[in-house]
Amino acid sequence: MQTHSDIFIVGGGINGVGIARDAAGRGLSVTLVEQADLAGATSSASSKLIHGGLRYLEHYEFGLVRHSLMERETLWRIAPHIITPLRFVLPHHKGLRPAFILRLGLFLYDHIGGRKLLPPTKRINLRKDALGVPLADGFKLGFEYSDCWVDDARLVVFNAIGAAELGAEIHTRYSFVGAERRGGRWHIRVQTNDGEVVDVTAGMLVNAAGPWIDKVISACKLKLKNKGSVRLVKGIHIVVPKLYGHSRAYTFQNADGRVIFAIPYQGDYTLVGTTDTPFDTDPRTAAADDDEIKYLCEAVSEYFKTPLKPNDVVWSYSGVRPLYDDGAKNASKATRDYVLELMAPEGLPPLLNIYGGKVTTYRRLAEEVLEKLEPYADYKRGPWTSDASLPGGDLPGCADPAKALEDFTAELAKKVPWLPPGLCQRLATSYGTRVHALLEGTASLKDMGEHFGVGLYAREIEFLQRTEWAQSADDILWRRSKLGLHMTEAQRQRVADWLAAEAA
Repeated sequence: MQTHSDIFIVGGGINGVGIARDAAGRGLSVTLVEQADLAGATSSASSKLIHGGLRYLEHYEFGLVRHSLMERETLWRIAPHIITPLRFVLPHHKGLRPAFILRLGLFLYDHIGGRKLLPPTKRINLRKDALGVPLADGFKLGFEYSDCWVDDARLVVFNAIGAAELGAEIHTRYSFVGAERRGGRWHIRVQTNDGEVVDVTAGMLVNAAGPWIDKVISACKLKLKNKGSVRLVKGIHIVVPKLYGHSRAYTFQNADGRVIFAIPYQGDYTLVGTTDTPFDTDPRTAAADDDEIKYLCEAVSEYFKTPLKPNDVVWSYSGVRPLYDDGAKNASKATRDYVLELMAPEGLPPLLNIYGGKVTTYRRLAEEVLEKLEPYADYKRGPWTSDASLPGGDLPGCADPAKALEDFTAELAKKVPWLPPGLCQRLATSYGTRVHALLEGTASLKDMGEHFGVGLYAREIEFLQRTEWAQSADDILWRRSKLGLHMTEAQRQRVADWLAAEAA
């Protein structure tokens, strides 16, 4: 671990790794520590969307929506292997938002964010269109609009890889112990993954700890109290067997003002979410409870012909969002925009605390963080990430990201004809051009090593350990991939046993 860094970042979620990559690309020495796995908490518990947030228009967060919409196509271009377009069907529900309000909102959604590649909104007759077939009787009018899907945990990993390629040090299973200002720099204590406590220094300290933001602030010996406060809100998602046969997602209005998504997921499933529940305990204990699962099932059942029941749920996950406390009484109405709090008394090294934020706006957030910190550092270049592909995303022909991915996958199938089609597709959309490094030297499935089921081979696990900081079975099965969802318990246990044997 380097003894001094220009910038020290606490937190290996999407904001932390995004800042690390941007800062390293500007010539700064960077150290990032994450107490668990990359994307181990909130950043892997999202709705897996790159979207503007249609419902935020109702809360007059036009700036947040506009910036998010502008980021959609930027992120799609730089990460076409893990970001893909997704069309959403929004049925009009009599008694909730009037149809003209939906039309107005979608008109703004189409026009305020610089949409160029994604198709525009269109009106649907749900009684005649096949997209209305899964819906309950009574839904006549609907609208179809565009957003994007993302593999959120892999987005985090690719930013971390990009940061490391530019010289940043990324340390997982390292815990921030505390820090104090002394002699014009931050003196920081870190507990390593083997339990040793080490002392390092940095010119700037960035608190991207998400739900643990207050814990990090408390561990810094500050003379001035921070002005911001965090509001923890838990959101859950449930995964159920596929509810319909087509590739569109649905956006459902709920009577309480919330919006529920039903999204095609992992081929055989539908992802349903999310909730907004105040949370005030350890974020590591967050889990979906019976009432929250029942809420999602009832909300979705109001729209689909076939009711959804809690016993249909095959998996659930929960994340805690560290929202900025803007005083909103209802958790669902609290701002989703990020707030950056710079604490830099004259003559002292800066601390920057990050409240809130969305997966969609992480790149823009990183740029604003570095803009705020520019007076305290010597940058070699200005903003650069909007045109720079993430690792694996440098597909030929990225002017048309969708076609680039399709062509790349087809070319990979020709180069490695011994790969089963489903596995070829998954590797292309999980690794992009980095798949060539994974497959280097292989000429048959036998060269991939032990097969653990559902297309997971020892060679891929070793690649994840060597290049993506993966250590545990959960890192591999539930974050780097979602293969745990398709495996039997015995297969998942075999992966864990193999990892334990290799580590012994």
